[in-house]
Amino acid sequence: MTDGAHLSALIQAGHPCLWIPTLDEGHALRLVREAAMGAGRAVRQWSAVQGITDGLVSGGPAESGTENPGAAMYRFAECGANTVLIACDLIGHLGDERNLRAARELILAIERCSEMGGLMGPLVIVDYRDDLPPVLRAAAVRFDISLPEEEEIERIALHTLKRQNKQSPVAVQVTRSGLKAMCANLRGLTRRQVEQVIVEVVAGDRAFTPGDLGSLLARKRQLIAADGLLEFVQAPAAMDEIGGLGNLREWLRRREKAVGEDAAAFGLTPPRGVLMLGVQGAGKSLCAKAIATAWRRPLLRLDPSILFDRYIGESERKLRDALRQAEVMAPMVLWIDEIEKGFASAASRSVDGGLSQRMFGTLLTWLQERRAPVFVAATANDIEALPPELLRKGRFDEIFFVDLPSGPARRDIFAIHLKKRGRDPRAFDLAALAAATDGYSGAEIESAIESGLHEAFALGREPDTPMLLAAVRASPPLSITMAERIAGLRRWAKGRCVPAE
Repeated sequence: MTDGAHLSALIQAGHPCLWIPTLDEGHALRLVREAAMGAGRAVRQWSAVQGITDGLVSGGPAESGTENPGAAMYRFAECGANTVLIACDLIGHLGDERNLRAARELILAIERCSEMGGLMGPLVIVDYRDDLPPVLRAAAVRFDISLPEEEEIERIALHTLKRQNKQSPVAVQVTRSGLKAMCANLRGLTRRQVEQVIVEVVAGDRAFTPGDLGSLLARKRQLIAADGLLEFVQAPAAMDEIGGLGNLREWLRRREKAVGEDAAAFGLTPPRGVLMLGVQGAGKSLCAKAIATAWRRPLLRLDPSILFDRYIGESERKLRDALRQAEVMAPMVLWIDEIEKGFASAASRSVDGGLSQRMFGTLLTWLQERRAPVFVAATANDIEALPPELLRKGRFDEIFFVDLPSGPARRDIFAIHLKKRGRDPRAFDLAALAAATDGYSGAEIESAIESGLHEAFALGREPDTPMLLAAVRASPPLSITMAERIAGLRRWAKGRCVPAE
């Protein structure tokens, strides 16, 4: 069902109050007006600046004395039947008890009219704020505007290009297939944001070409980062940049084909995700980046710790919005970094009043029921903080335990990082380096290489094996300082997880 059809159904159903939280007020008002006209109803619209005006006549006269929200709600109650009532940015005025009471009495009047067979209302609250008072929230039906799909994005892009061309000529040099590809990369943005991106892309050279794809993606990353919920991550890591983790890499390689449409015809469901548990610095985050690169999908990172908000209901809303945005941008890889951060208190109601438990329930339901091709790559360092429900089959395709790298893996890690820094690995004794770093994580090995390079640069010479060995000995690994914890982690993982290596 489209947004317009859904809104029309809600108006026809006789709900006394509809609430549309949105930053795209213009689109919301168009939807309400079209639904009202489709039902043969008049529209009266209020704002604190203009007061009450005819919602179907642009620039029409306003009713005097209706700028005050309380007076406007009282006047709305006198509008009679067959009239949809729109209030713009009303929530900010409801801190005044008189205005809140006036809005409640208007909703009660609409309900009484409905009980008598009338068609008064509904009151439609269109607001950028998401904190409708509980007493009105209980009477209102929330309506969330969906983000545009590719077909609508293409229409918006073409309309925006035509409008820009009227202002100053724009050279459009993309094919139909090229335009579709560029519009596909705008999924996850609102209608207004799509327009903004197109305008900014053509502003400089007054041209729209395939070469603008990079600028388009860069602007999209900025808009996504502005929300603060999902972070667009550059994922240059390739599978051959990961030392060890052979089981995990093979699992991902075998399921790469299942990402395409042919898998569905074969009777397969697309891969849903992996949970990577293990030691800090062992390569879990690098694997998430490599998955996105190997499968040619965008990578967005969700940090659960940023979801929590001091206002009631805001934390749950942020999680819902983040998951909704991930679905709209599918196919993609959603990297939930250190998943235990956000849900460590899910097993206890007493810690935060049940907030973590409610959010954890929302996440579990989404992991189980989602249909969009979102591959979840979740990482965790603290096993004991994870609620046991997360580990049940069905949430993830597989749970991998990422241990400290073995000797051959450490040798590969040294070779990879030396090569990345412009050094020939064959010039070093990789066997001696691997033997000296028993118990070191991949991150600690990389840190030792960096330290050795700094020392060599300070001395004005090329690094060699003894210099790297000295850097290794100068920095004891985490496996020594936290030996008991790592031993406990290994005991827990045995028989519960698939070894990543």
